[in-house]
Amino acid sequence: MIGAAWDRLRLFNIGELLVHRARTMMSLVVMGVSAGLLVAVLSISGSVTGSVDRLTQSLGGRAALEVTGVTDAGFDQQLLQRIATTPGVDKAVPMLRSQIGVGADRALLIGADANISALGSALAGPVTAQAGKLLTVPNGVLVGAGMGYAEGEQFPLGSGTVTVAGVLDKDTSKQLNDGHLIAAPLGLAQKVTGRIGRLDSIQVIPAQGTAVETLRADLTRVVDGRAVVAEPSLRTAQAGSAIQLVRYSTTMASAAALIVSAFLIYNAMSMAIAQRRPMLSLLRAIGGKRGPMVRDLLAEAALLGVLGGAVGAVIGIFMGRIAIGQLPAAVMSSVEARTEYMVPGYAIPAAIFACVVASVTAAGLAARQVYRVEPIEALVPVGVGRVDTASPLLRWAAIVAGLGLAALSIAIAELDLGRYSLAAISTSFVAAVMICFAATGPLVRVAAATARLFGAPGALGATTLERAPRRVWATAMTVMIGVAATVAMSGASRNMVDSATMTFKDLARSDVYISPASLAQFPTGPLLPAGLADRIAEMPGVAETSPAQMAFSTLGSGRVMLQGFPPNARETRMRMLDDTVVARLSAGQGVAISRDVARSLNVDVGAQLTLPTPTGEHTVTVLQVIPYFSAIAGVVMMDLDLMRHWYERPGETIVSVNIEDGADHAAVLAAIRQLVPPEIHVDTGPNTVVSAASSIRQGSAMSNAILWIVVLVATVALLNTLMLSVLERRRELGVLRAMGTSRKFLMRSVLAEAAGIGLTGAALGLVVGIAVQYLATVAIAHALTIDVVYQPSPMLLVYGSVALGLALLGSIPPALRAGRMPIVEALAVD
Repeated sequence: MIGAAWDRLRLFNIGELLVHRARTMMSLVVMGVSAGLLVAVLSISGSVTGSVDRLTQSLGGRAALEVTGVTDAGFDQQLLQRIATTPGVDKAVPMLRSQIGVGADRALLIGADANISALGSALAGPVTAQAGKLLTVPNGVLVGAGMGYAEGEQFPLGSGTVTVAGVLDKDTSKQLNDGHLIAAPLGLAQKVTGRIGRLDSIQVIPAQGTAVETLRADLTRVVDGRAVVAEPSLRTAQAGSAIQLVRYSTTMASAAALIVSAFLIYNAMSMAIAQRRPMLSLLRAIGGKRGPMVRDLLAEAALLGVLGGAVGAVIGIFMGRIAIGQLPAAVMSSVEARTEYMVPGYAIPAAIFACVVASVTAAGLAARQVYRVEPIEALVPVGVGRVDTASPLLRWAAIVAGLGLAALSIAIAELDLGRYSLAAISTSFVAAVMICFAATGPLVRVAAATARLFGAPGALGATTLERAPRRVWATAMTVMIGVAATVAMSGASRNMVDSATMTFKDLARSDVYISPASLAQFPTGPLLPAGLADRIAEMPGVAETSPAQMAFSTLGSGRVMLQGFPPNARETRMRMLDDTVVARLSAGQGVAISRDVARSLNVDVGAQLTLPTPTGEHTVTVLQVIPYFSAIAGVVMMDLDLMRHWYERPGETIVSVNIEDGADHAAVLAAIRQLVPPEIHVDTGPNTVVSAASSIRQGSAMSNAILWIVVLVATVALLNTLMLSVLERRRELGVLRAMGTSRKFLMRSVLAEAAGIGLTGAALGLVVGIAVQYLATVAIAHALTIDVVYQPSPMLLVYGSVALGLALLGSIPPALRAGRMPIVEALAVD
């Protein structure tokens, strides 16, 4: 039974794939590109979360729970004793975790004591083994191989200088922040970072037989809001949230490529079935059943999906490696671990599975024709039999389903579902495809009428189009999706960038900004040197300084960004607040929160919000819910002095400076740069606006690049379909050539056929694209919690024209093939 099925598959299906190598290769290429995009996208998110997870496990070892600071200020070390003596705790291992340096030089400082040996982690072994060196070498530390230091070398660390007591081996370094790690005795780490008596983490090993959830509840009561008690995986979950928006947008763009690939497979399989009608009729005449024939066709499609997915997966690994370096700086700086490129174990199987599902589904729709083929009808030319027409019932079902999905798309976009509102984009494309399927007849007539505009060659092309309505519909859909996706998402991305940039425009009201790093990243730390703001305020030519502070903080199960501003920041960073709210917020009477925070915590204006802080829980009033760009995390805005006191973060992470009227701006800026330590970033207000918006542009550029790849996939799909059409009609073309038809005439007929399909698909793409752009704009506004203004641009026509032009490029090789086909070869029997 199995042997017979394999022989049938090998002879009639695999054999056909090998005979029609060009069609097989094009199908594999398109499916491979789709698989490659999916692997790349999954690898991006997998690399970020995987890097955090690996670092967490390498540091935590046997720990089942972790007590972490609410912010990077950590918590009082006195909590350690209370946690260690809590019933059910076997070991409580204290740690200080601090980011050192910025950008490519960013490293993680870990301070730990002798208790780290109980963890059995990747760091515990080297620290325990080299404990003697750490104790005997003055200010001795261990460094990862990525730091580039040799044993005995000294280097500055924080407020002091340390000596390399040992270098971790390459394997251990790889597990620990890719070797960019410094391990120091706890006391030394606290001293050089100026955080005496502070901890960032306590790794908790439960006693044998202790229920982890019960212990977690007990420890939560012990810390009393001064720290967060959770499983170590919380860090990984928070890192995943930071890249959630990038993951959604790139996944949707990759899904568009997969849909285009499915249409190609549908077309290829439909033509394969039409081409095999004589063979199918012969099998039916000698007693063959339809079921095995259909299963063989599906197996053939699955084989294409597996091969295309496997080849594409290899390409996707390299694409992902390139893409990981293009992630926005703001995203990368918000994650504790250095991101190392890694392909998660599920990425390649998931991509291959998606390709197989898309291929088999598309082939299944085409293979339905086999059930309707009778032995005598199988000899009818393509387009004449019943197999090329859809039943009225199916068309009405498509209309109902399409309109229903369109209504659902509008509802999803308009409802404030946060980042889930982005699902409206994909459902709207599916709705458009279904509605177009119901309108296959009118679409074919429009395509044929368009082809006839090109004269006598167009009339021949129009006849070909009218004979194969389903092929025309499927090909037009590939063009439509390519154009619509490019128009919609490019337009929505532009609207998003413009609106988000407007939220940063007020930053230009200040002349100079001083922060730990460029404002392409969020200035969440480290704190600026004490007294720096006062020294700048005393400089000649400086009219005013305004300090502020930002910090990531755990709130509920997620993470928010705290922003503390003084009253004089009204015109720059609190401009979106009402005047009365500014007065109350500056008086410490409440906070303002972004829309996503209000949604996730289910609170509104006037509600009471409990904030965990290192000084205990504090309940505040929500004064206003504001639109605020929240791609990484939601925002809680409060008075600066309140934030300094509650979160035990004295100082500021950013200082804005206004220069006196009439003063030499360049001279004052130069003087500020001389005063500020070289590692601190100094920039002008206008440049700060550009920097703040750069991460937004960088994130949207990645999605737009994928969309143009989708257009190229559509080009290959159109080329494949038209080439199949030419090969399918080679006898007809041979007869025309034998009757005296010129090569140029046949070339023009194929080009007219492509133009009819391309122009019709592009026109549909523009209409659908403009509609989807509106839905995408509304959905993005909910996802980013800012007001995104929908502005159709004349550039839509440019994008649509470029996409159409690229798609029509696929018609040139088939046209050349039609014109150059030898008459004898065209008339030959297969």
